[in-house]
Amino acid sequence: MSQAAKKMQENQTMNLFTSALKQVDPAVFGAIGHELHRQQDYLELIASENLTSRAVMQAQGSVLTNKYAEGLPGKRYYSGCDFVDEIENLAIERAKKLFTCNFANVQPHSGSQSNQAVYLALLQPGAKILSMALDHGGHLTHGSPVNISGKWFDVKQYGVRKQDGYIDYDMVEEMAQQQKPDMIVCGASAYSRVIDWKRFRAIADKVDAWLLADVAHYAGLIAGGVLPTPCDYADVVTTTTHKTLRGPRGGMILWNDEALSQPINQAVFPGLQGGPLEHVIAGKAVAFGLALQPDFKIYAQNVVKNAQAMANALDARGYTIVSGGTDTHVFLVDLRKQGLVGLDAQRSLYRAHLNCNRNTIPDDPQKPWYTSGLRFGSPAGTTRGLSAADFAQIGGMVADVLDGLKENGGENNASVEDAVAQKVKEMCARFPIYTEAL
Repeated sequence: MSQAAKKMQENQTMNLFTSALKQVDPAVFGAIGHELHRQQDYLELIASENLTSRAVMQAQGSVLTNKYAEGLPGKRYYSGCDFVDEIENLAIERAKKLFTCNFANVQPHSGSQSNQAVYLALLQPGAKILSMALDHGGHLTHGSPVNISGKWFDVKQYGVRKQDGYIDYDMVEEMAQQQKPDMIVCGASAYSRVIDWKRFRAIADKVDAWLLADVAHYAGLIAGGVLPTPCDYADVVTTTTHKTLRGPRGGMILWNDEALSQPINQAVFPGLQGGPLEHVIAGKAVAFGLALQPDFKIYAQNVVKNAQAMANALDARGYTIVSGGTDTHVFLVDLRKQGLVGLDAQRSLYRAHLNCNRNTIPDDPQKPWYTSGLRFGSPAGTTRGLSAADFAQIGGMVADVLDGLKENGGENNASVEDAVAQKVKEMCARFPIYTEAL
């Protein structure tokens, strides 16, 4: 190799370790910058989204992304895992303390894979599952026919009462007695009321079924002490680590019975996943540490207060809140009385810098792409520092846009959207987030 070729190779190696994203890939760098500005100037009202800490993002964007670490701490299939073991053990111990449980696996890449791992660990293909219907507030991975959980298992689904939008526990018990499921799944992604974990335990015991509690949406509120924990009742608890927990995007499994440790751990690896994402696990450890601090309890309390303030404001403007309100971070708005479709409403609100998602409501007459409802949540706005008074104002702005959509329709709503967007930008400017994208 010539001296010039050697020099070029040395320069390329040095550039790999020193060149910043802005120089290496301006297109990606620019898109990330645009996303930062979107997050700065829009109010995030999607219940499953939040704004994580810069510390979490720094952990994720670290040299840990280079390390393979198949297996569990102390039992890896690769060498050189001394320090990732230290970090993963920190995450495990903090998770156990945060949720007061005996065992935790922090390796699942998502909440969906957490649920899949539990099914793999405890059930055989064709097993019977009783879970909450998707259009009544459940989740795709709880047995929806379009999901692997619905394709591989015999699933029956319960819902909420028509008269009040609350889970019909008597119906759950009756269905359990009839079906004799191998597993009952509780927890939801679009249900705003406190879930009675103890009642679910009693129902599961009557039919000798496993009880899985999916608290992906409620984990931060449980950790913050404003919602009851299912860890005292469920055989296994699954969760995401973002949403109300305000960590990196990822999953986790919790349990108390040591006899479940081997099947659950082996279901995660090698059953479903290969090498865990140790840089994400570091982010989880940081987030769990932050959630153990006293101010996280205040945050969790404010999340609920803010969601209630916004729901009350919309109710006062004539909008139907499914179940009449919320005990949590999330609530659904039924748009049928206004004659609106969720897709159109979502798009109009987004143009007004209010970001929410369309959502099916119980027994929705619309197809899932269109929906008759909207789902709102308070975690991200609360993280920014907004108060209940601010969320009441946000409820009014949402109502302004929806009223305009009802009266004007479609693109004729532009003047309302523009006026509200200006108010949103002014509010966001009072509650700034990150000053730079990286």
